[in-house]
Amino acid sequence: MCVGGTPEAATGAAVTAEGLGVRGAHGWVFRGADVAADPGALIAVEGPSGSGRTSLLLTLSGRMRPTEGHGGVGGFRVPQQMARIRRITALAHVPGVTELDPVLTVAEHLRERALLRRRFADSPRGLLRPRRERAAASRTAIDAALTAAGLDLDTLPKGPRTAVRDLERLEALRLSIALALIARPRLLAVDDADLKLSDADRERAWALLREIAEGGTTVLAVCSQAPAGAVVVRTAPTSAAESDEKTRQQTASRTQRADAPAADGHEHDENEEGSADALAETRRA
Repeated sequence: MCVGGTPEAATGAAVTAEGLGVRGAHGWVFRGADVAADPGALIAVEGPSGSGRTSLLLTLSGRMRPTEGHGGVGGFRVPQQMARIRRITALAHVPGVTELDPVLTVAEHLRERALLRRRFADSPRGLLRPRRERAAASRTAIDAALTAAGLDLDTLPKGPRTAVRDLERLEALRLSIALALIARPRLLAVDDADLKLSDADRERAWALLREIAEGGTTVLAVCSQAPAGAVVVRTAPTSAAESDEKTRQQTASRTQRADAPAADGHEHDENEEGSADALAETRRA
């Protein structure tokens, strides 16, 4: 596994892990997670609710520091280079962290995400480009993300002015994925990929995620039942099931508080003590 030095080319990120575990206030949230997936793989984190699936997803996307074990994502080491992992990953459909606002329209969500991406990801030189060029670049990024997510705005009840609360479940999932893809991540992490979907929509969701993976972006998706052909990582219930929910709530709170850049404009030291250091600026990812 390539976990040190120069990261892989800017395609999908290889994902490896050996004995990863997160311990919460009430015990182990998950433990003993092993992963070995090539760039562009479809990785399914399978298990019942409360078995630590979301916490494992957050750990492998650089948002939660593991208590034990090690691994690598895109050539960067877990847990030593979590900030670098956050830069190459993006979250979609994570309750309490990247939830869609039901009162905002699809267009408003897309515009907000593009502006955030431009604000925090562009180089200083990029920010000095003429407004017309920056707007065109944002439009191109949005169009590419919508195409990859399979979301046709013209088919929505009110087109781009459709409010999120009026979207079908699969449409909302596609929008959440599109928002994440605007960042052009090397790893797309999707929580609850098959939650409350009909059998037909579940098949469509997995076909979408498989297509994204085949396009070169590694996909990591939490589910109750993994599809055929996926790299499967299984989590099992533990005595700390309630700890998983507490950890998720704490993650949502801390990631939102950590959304602003550090005062000095630099990433926090990866060795800094405190659990907040293990959490990402999620809404920028």
